[in-house]
Amino acid sequence: MTGTVPTRKVRIAVVIFSAAAMLSGCSSEGKGTPAWTAAPGSSPSGASPSATAPAGSASGSASPTPGGTSEGTPASGEAAPGATAQAWKVYTDSAKSVSFDLPQEWIAQSVPAEQGTLPGALKIEVKKPDGTYLATLQTGLPDAGPAACPDSARKPYVVVSSVPVDLPHLDGADTISPHVVFRIIQGYKFFGSNGITNLVGGADGKACELSNVVRGPAGKGNYTFGDVGSLRSFAVDEKVAPAKSFDTLDEAAKYVNEGSEFANVQRMLLSLKIKN
Repeated sequence: MTGTVPTRKVRIAVVIFSAAAMLSGCSSEGKGTPAWTAAPGSSPSGASPSATAPAGSASGSASPTPGGTSEGTPASGEAAPGATAQAWKVYTDSAKSVSFDLPQEWIAQSVPAEQGTLPGALKIEVKKPDGTYLATLQTGLPDAGPAACPDSARKPYVVVSSVPVDLPHLDGADTISPHVVFRIIQGYKFFGSNGITNLVGGADGKACELSNVVRGPAGKGNYTFGDVGSLRSFAVDEKVAPAKSFDTLDEAAKYVNEGSEFANVQRMLLSLKIKN
């Protein structure tokens, strides 16, 4: 895997990006107060809680990794900046087609793949010991055409964190190299999501939705690893979880800069390996 986990002190940049900036997948780093060019709308109090589900036994295998196993991810005792988990293990499916690191106490559980996926497709959910949902890895996903996106529905968004990751992918005019990203889109609150993607978010720093999907090599299908398959601006009466919601950009920056959950999830996503 290429790249190392970056320093997590970031600045959420002003959301006026050129198309070239979106193609680069770069994020703004440094210290400072987050800024947004458009004033957020009304913010009803209270954020949606994290989705929870009963923890189950994992299929596949998860074994401790005392020395660290993924190139670009530190060994135990050499945690990424901000990561608090001291013991890590490796999840590998029974066919050994995918693997990733996760904290020793987290649970990786194989569940039935979605209808319409390719033969051999996987769906693996990652949760905390109390059942709190963190992320899902899905493989063998079919291509889906872009949804209609009228100008009136496009919302400002910002790439808070973007780290390149070495994974199999389809090279094309509308794709970039895969990146592990945390992005925020504006609505009545600021909605955020962790994921991996090689798709361009949107022109001029606005989009209807931000896909956490990697277009895989020809014949292999697409795959996704993150909290939601796509991030969008939610309506007031919609359930937000498992996406994140923040009342302010400062709150979002604090989650990235100081939250151990973000650091551990980011390390997990960066450790993903998929057999070609």
